[in-house]
Amino acid sequence: MDELSRRIEQMRVAHRDLDDAIAALNAATVRDELQLARLKRRKLRLRDEIAQAEDMLIPDIIA
Repeated sequence: MDELSRRIEQMRVAHRDLDDAIAALNAATVRDELQLARLKRRKLRLRDEIAQAEDMLIPDIIA
């Protein structure tokens, strides 16, 4: 579990880095729309991976 927590933290850092990269591209005078779209897709994929990993940390509750 400890390894999974470290992996989640690494993914969160990568997600924040993508936020910064997207903000920098948006602020640029000449915007690369293709690169921007790729970064946004990567960020969404990473968000889904983080959610999946976090779900693995929470034990299933039998109702």
